[in-house]
Amino acid sequence: MKPWQLIDLPRVQDPRGNLTFVEGGRHLPFDIARVYYLYDIPGGANRGGHAHKELQQVLIAVSGSFDVHLDDGHNTEVITLRRSYTGLLLRSMVWRVLDNFSSGAVCLTLASMPYIEDDYYRDYNDFIKAVGSKS
Repeated sequence: MKPWQLIDLPRVQDPRGNLTFVEGGRHLPFDIARVYYLYDIPGGANRGGHAHKELQQVLIAVSGSFDVHLDDGHNTEVITLRRSYTGLLLRSMVWRVLDNFSSGAVCLTLASMPYIEDDYYRDYNDFIKAVGSKS
């Protein structure tokens, strides 16, 4: 099983505007401990550039679009998020870089843990060493 996957979120369609909701433990395989969002990203900028030792996340393009470059130390993939009812589940030990943000893009992130600096791999070589030691 890949350590990432796209997940369909519930959609309530209505002529007045659509609604999508997310419940931790029901639509996600974890309870939501932290929510944050990225916005006003300058053209050509990227975000991410790290992996998490334990934390799991779901990324959602609630507005606009962006690319997510994924790497588990063995496989790589680029996924474009552009629909507010599709989430990208990232399990632990996935290096991610987000780029190619459209104008007005907003990336909503639902996380399984609060911010803990020790949970991060911020150096790609350290991440690859850790992945190799788990194989």
